[in-house]
Amino acid sequence: MRKVAIVTDTTACIPREQVERYDIEVVPIQLIFENKTYRDGIDISPTEFYALLRRAKKLPTTSSSSPGPYLEAYHQASRLAQNVLCITLSAKFSGIFNSARLAMEMAKTALPNVVIEVLDSGTAAAAQGLVVLAAARAAASGQDLAEVMATAKRVMSKVNLFATLDTLQYLVRSGRVPQAAALVNSLLKIKPIFTLNHAEARTVALPRTIPSAIKRMLKIMEQKTAKDQPLHVAVMHADALDEAIALKDRISSQFDCAELFVTEFTPVMGVHTGPGLLGVAFYSGD
Repeated sequence: MRKVAIVTDTTACIPREQVERYDIEVVPIQLIFENKTYRDGIDISPTEFYALLRRAKKLPTTSSSSPGPYLEAYHQASRLAQNVLCITLSAKFSGIFNSARLAMEMAKTALPNVVIEVLDSGTAAAAQGLVVLAAARAAASGQDLAEVMATAKRVMSKVNLFATLDTLQYLVRSGRVPQAAALVNSLLKIKPIFTLNHAEARTVALPRTIPSAIKRMLKIMEQKTAKDQPLHVAVMHADALDEAIALKDRISSQFDCAELFVTEFTPVMGVHTGPGLLGVAFYSGD
C-alpha cells in the first residue's frame, strides 16, 4: 500500500490515461441539461456535451456540490493508500472545495485511520490538472503526505493558465458578463484571452482572430517561463481538437517540454464558455 492517494474532480481536465496511470480518484461533477442529470465524463462525454450545447435553447447548469461523492472517493482512495490528498479548483469559483472539506470531516468517523487533507489549488481546469499530476507523481514515487502537499503547493505557486474564447455569448447567457461585452465581441470579432492565475480571473489581451490569439499566448509563455528549465504543458480545448493539436505542435517545436499533452475542456467548465475555447496551462521546472 502506498503512502498517499490523490483525489480530484472533473474540473481538473485530466486525460483518462493519466488518471489510470496514477490511480487518481476523480469525482464526476453533475450537469443538469434539459431536466436530465448527467455525471461529467461518465454519462456524457465532452464531444456529446458540446454537440448538445451548440443547439440548446436553454443553457445547462451544474448541480450544487455535495459531500457524498467526495466521501465515496475518499473510501476508494483509502483502499490504495494510508493517506489521502484531495485537490480542488479554487474556492472562489465554486463550492466544491467546501464540499470536499465537509466530506473530510465526515470521514473522521467513517475512516478514522485515514489522514485526509483538502487543498484549494487556487486555479482551475488544466492548471489544476497539472497540480494534481505533480502531486500524483510525487505520491507514486513514495513520498509521504507532507512531501506530496509541498510538491502540489510548489506547482500551485508557478502554474499559469491562459485561454481564448471563440465567443462571449455563453458567458452572457450564464450571467457572467454583461450583454454589452458580447455586442462588442460580435461587432469587432474579438477573441479575448483570459487568465485564471492564482484564483483571479481577468482579461489580458483582445486579439481579433484565433491565430493572433495563439501567437499572443505563445509570446506570454516565452515571457513567463525560465529558458533553462523544461516546461510542463497542457493544451486544452472545447470541441476544437484540430486547433489544439496545431498549438501543441507549435509548443513542441518552440519549447523544451518535460510534459506536453492535449486535454478536453470538461463539460462542467464548458457550461460557461461554450465550444471553441482554446488554451494552455504550464509551469517551468520540477
